Amino acid sequence: MLNSKDLATFRKRLLCWFRRFQRDLPWRRTKDPYRIWLSEIMLQQTRVAAAIPYYERFLQRFPDVRMLATAPQEEVLRWWAGLGYYTRARNLQKAAQEIVADYGGEFPTRWKDALALPGIGNYTAAAILSMAFGEKHAVLDGNVARVLARLGAIRGDLRESQRWQELQKTADGLLEPKYPGDWNQAVMELGATVCTPRSPQCLLCPVAQYCKGRRLGIAESIPEKRIKYTTVEVTLAAAVFVDGKGQTILYPPPKRTKEKASADHVPTLVSNMWHFPTLSVTAEPAGYLMAFLRRHTPGVQNRKWQLVPAGKVRHTVTYRAITVLPFLINVQKLPLITGAKQVPLRDISSLPVSNLTRKVARAALAAQLSFPPGAESNPFAPPPFRGALQVLR
Repeated sequence: MLNSKDLATFRKRLLCWFRRFQRDLPWRRTKDPYRIWLSEIMLQQTRVAAAIPYYERFLQRFPDVRMLATAPQEEVLRWWAGLGYYTRARNLQKAAQEIVADYGGEFPTRWKDALALPGIGNYTAAAILSMAFGEKHAVLDGNVARVLARLGAIRGDLRESQRWQELQKTADGLLEPKYPGDWNQAVMELGATVCTPRSPQCLLCPVAQYCKGRRLGIAESIPEKRIKYTTVEVTLAAAVFVDGKGQTILYPPPKRTKEKASADHVPTLVSNMWHFPTLSVTAEPAGYLMAFLRRHTPGVQNRKWQLVPAGKVRHTVTYRAITVLPFLINVQKLPLITGAKQVPLRDISSLPVSNLTRKVARAALAAQLSFPPGAESNPFAPPPFRGALQVLR
């Protein structure tokens, strides 16, 4: 893209800009590969501002790779809870265990070894090796791809395989070999703060004079918008049992299965975490939920619980718009369910739970204000299911 003289000036200007205007982020204050690795995994699906408090708390609990490797997985997930995409946490611990077992607790410095670790792809390996060890690997993520596409006025879907490979070659060619870690962060910082997806601040860009997209007046239209998934509406019903002591029941993470889940199976939308008894519904949520409980909860066939609607909970996961209809069920004694655990409703985070489960718990706690706990609901006539639906609407 640039001749040798322009390339030297380009590199110098971008690095000077970065060293002067970079954001003060906790993972930029260290060369520790464990901390850099952790930050990169957290930032894969999480905004910087949201990731920082999780990053700091996680390090307090798991300050090094050995602590992470030897911790119970449930504990790791509990400290990850709220960040979402929990496969990241599972792979993080699996990789930590491999690092301890195969590399004596030291992050591997060879490209092929880093790339073989669970949860680490080309971008993450390049980021860790360049920032922690000064290895000459150029990163390519969404921010970097956008910067490069605008510099070269590259149209089309940047994620298309051949185009992505060409962008990687461009990133490799621009890499400052003396300071690969700073260089990678500089390009990412430019994309995150100046060369943004919408309304790029070209007047503030330290390398604007090299941007072909700006010269042609098409910077804002690059990259082209990707085709989005059609939003899928999903409705779930959740049972929140509460006894007189304020205890509730959470089901264990659903088992993975290759078979297509039926309506009775716990949806994968609970993120493989501890959750309230939950199922997908299309109509009559209270009726379907009660039938579900009778089939899957031992000894409840003759119970006449009253399912009290607890409002609606909204949640979004990728292209799914989720509505959860929580039902509060006050009981004298919680039913015994194999594998389930009893925890205080006000402190369900003692187990690893998702944000969706937290929202359901908050809705149930709010419903308790108008429905006193501590007694079986037998003395009350169960509301008809149609009535429950009307309340929920």
